[in-house]
Amino acid sequence: PGIYVCAKCGHELFSSRAKYEHSSPWPAFTETVHEDSVSKRTERPGALKVSCGKCGNGLGHEFLNDGPKRGQSRF
Repeated sequence: PGIYVCAKCGHELFSSRAKYEHSSPWPAFTETVHEDSVSKRTERPGALKVSCGKCGNGLGHEFLNDGPKRGQSRF
């Protein structure tokens, strides 16, 4: 429980309240802690490349419409 932060700079990224079980081996979240927690760029249809909003450290992807509820994204 708590806040997940960037391993490189300590910037707040995700809250355990937004974490949920997913079939991927990595933690899955429905939203970020702050609006500026991450930066995003389109990588391919349905997937955005996600980086730390402060230092640019690579964090993975946001998969659009792949969250636990209809219309939610998965980080």
